[in-house]
Amino acid sequence: MSPIAFDTLDDRALAEQFSAGDERALREAYARWSPLVFRLALRSLGDRTDAEDVTQQVYLAAWRGRGTFDVSRSTLSAWIVGITKHRIADAHEARARSRRLEESLVAEASVAVAAADDDFAERAMVAEELGRLEPVPRRVMQLAFYDQLSHSQIAEAMGLPIGTVKSHVRRSLSRLRSRWEVEDGPRRA
Repeated sequence: MSPIAFDTLDDRALAEQFSAGDERALREAYARWSPLVFRLALRSLGDRTDAEDVTQQVYLAAWRGRGTFDVSRSTLSAWIVGITKHRIADAHEARARSRRLEESLVAEASVAVAAADDDFAERAMVAEELGRLEPVPRRVMQLAFYDQLSHSQIAEAMGLPIGTVKSHVRRSLSRLRSRWEVEDGPRRA
């Protein structure tokens, strides 16, 4: 039996050897069509590293899927180009997913920082003003503002009628509003 010179095989004979699992056919297929695969990937993706990755993935997928390749239905080069198109599409989808994730994380980080800054400043101002209230209204406002309890939950927690809780909240808010309006007044003028 004479050794096969793979570089002299026509495409159909090479495809048959490839499909049969001869690794020398894989090397020859890579030598023949990997420049085409790389150019297609580079043209679509615009990045040499990504194009190299796609080229590697195409040949890995072709080799692993060689059992599904039917020599009677397609040429090996057309089959490899078909795999290339799918891998390029996968690379674009991975980029899109990565971009969406990055945008989502940036948006969340921006909102979280802004909310934290606003929240901190607001809490500091409210804490200062709450310190000026009588003990019962201060506790009512702390439960409403910091613990975010409803009026009925505050009433139950403090053993007060709900009308009293509402009155404390209304009067305290009115005092806070009046103080802040007075304090903001001279700065605006």
